[in-house]
Amino acid sequence: MDTSDLYRDITDFAHSTPGWVQHFVELWTEAGLILFGFVFIALWWRARRLDDHAMALAVLAPFATALGYVVSESLKSVVTEDRPCRQVAGAMAPLIQCPEYGDWSFPSNHSAIAGAAAIAVALVLPRLALWTVPMALLMAFSRVFVGVHYPHDVAMGLLLGGAMAALTMVALTRPAGTIVRSVRGSGIGAGVWFTGPGPARRT
Repeated sequence: MDTSDLYRDITDFAHSTPGWVQHFVELWTEAGLILFGFVFIALWWRARRLDDHAMALAVLAPFATALGYVVSESLKSVVTEDRPCRQVAGAMAPLIQCPEYGDWSFPSNHSAIAGAAAIAVALVLPRLALWTVPMALLMAFSRVFVGVHYPHDVAMGLLLGGAMAALTMVALTRPAGTIVRSVRGSGIGAGVWFTGPGPARRT
């Protein structure tokens, strides 16, 4: 798949935007991941007073996202596609430093994490999909905008991360719920604090 022409179009567009837009996208390409982390923490805290199923989903969400990253990084080492900021002739210079040779391009890890996080969060609390899906899409677009990924890198990253998150959440929710139930009933202080009391013991 060759998306070099689209890469040139997007990077040309990036250089035509005002400086504040470029700085915002440069910030978002990393800060978006941190924001997803805060969302995971908020969902876990919320689930401490909900049922076992809800807590299982909240705990699985960051795990599923991490698994999406691991699969993406593993695929990178097989494909070994170099970055477009070194390979695409006639393209504008990237807005951020081009990653070193050996830090491969396909698929985009940032996009895989964003796609996995968006789907995982949506499975925990569906109404948040109205926010997390656009966040993930913007994260993926930002990687092309700053010049460090091809469009097909970020598209595959989103699909791969989202698919891995969905499969992980569906496959592991029931056993994770059983573990949560056991921990909540164990009386072990740290475990009960982490999983929360659940709805039955709310005060």
